[in-house]
Amino acid sequence: MNYIVCDLEFNQKYIPSNTTDKNNNESIDSTMKQLPFEIIQIGAVKINENLEITSNFNELIRPIVYTDINPYVENITKINKDMLSSCETFSNVYKRFLNFLGDDEAVLCVWGKSDIKEFLRNIKFNNLSTSLFPSKYIDVQKHTSKLFHIQKGKQIGLKTAVEMLNIDFENKFHNAFYDALYTYKVFKKIYNPSIIPKIYNDNNRTHKPKVKIDTDALFKQFSKMYDKEITAEEKSMIKTAYNMGRTGQFVK
Repeated sequence: MNYIVCDLEFNQKYIPSNTTDKNNNESIDSTMKQLPFEIIQIGAVKINENLEITSNFNELIRPIVYTDINPYVENITKINKDMLSSCETFSNVYKRFLNFLGDDEAVLCVWGKSDIKEFLRNIKFNNLSTSLFPSKYIDVQKHTSKLFHIQKGKQIGLKTAVEMLNIDFENKFHNAFYDALYTYKVFKKIYNPSIIPKIYNDNNRTHKPKVKIDTDALFKQFSKMYDKEITAEEKSMIKTAYNMGRTGQFVK
């Protein structure tokens, strides 16, 4: 198993305050609902079970929807249109990212679940499959917030965590690769065996159609297997075990 510590930078639509074209605004609203944030950088480090870095990934992405860089985004990321003009689009970069994940089952480590949500949204928007995207994740921000007893409903910032854990930093934040590296360093500092991956469920992921369990057939099968009538209490236990299994909470 590998851990993939990942971070993203996004671009978003810039709408000048003097925009008055109603039809244009309707078109903008429709696109923004499907893709509010377009990924322009993916940064990641792959680490093994000993929390050692084995490889890294860092690519800028040329946007195809919001082709002008939002001034706010450019200001905090220092990524401009010229830097992206010769880069490849998301579809090609995503394919290389999947190769980077490797053959082993990967666990995505992120600073907040929002990156997973937007990653999946970008995949779907570009008509790509989510089937190979990791389903297991660790929210490093959440675990760090718990460690420092941050008030419920609030989350600690990455830079604050780096400073509180006395981690040296030379490079700027708001760069996907460096933020992934800092997230890794925080994860390494706070890691303990109680931190286990969860299963990420999102409407943006391609799900198999829901199926209804035939409980009568299920109980008959158990009765046949054990050559006895299944009691009401046993039926209740079987149904409970089935429902608990569907949540994925016991998946290793």
